[in-house]
Amino acid sequence: MNHPTVPYYPPEVWILAAFDPVLIGLALYLGWKADQFGKVVLVAMMALVASVLVSWVLTGIGVPWPAPIGRELPTFFPVRTAAALAYAVIGYAARRVIAPRA
Repeated sequence: MNHPTVPYYPPEVWILAAFDPVLIGLALYLGWKADQFGKVVLVAMMALVASVLVSWVLTGIGVPWPAPIGRELPTFFPVRTAAALAYAVIGYAARRVIAPRA
């Protein structure tokens, strides 16, 4: 009986997925622009999708990227999703602290 081999990626590789520059920039910016806390989840999803697409395209054309995505490469969706939500919440909270609306 053959069991599938599960690839092992060290934690350092998983952490890189959380520091995707596109993910950070979009989630913070869109979180800053969100006017209701409920929109933060939508913002996180939009940032996640955009960062995955950009990472996939850049990896496909051979540009070095902190968290590449490809056919044989890991995607780390759980890490990316948690990071997107965290950055969106940080952007939303920063807007409320730095520039509160009247």
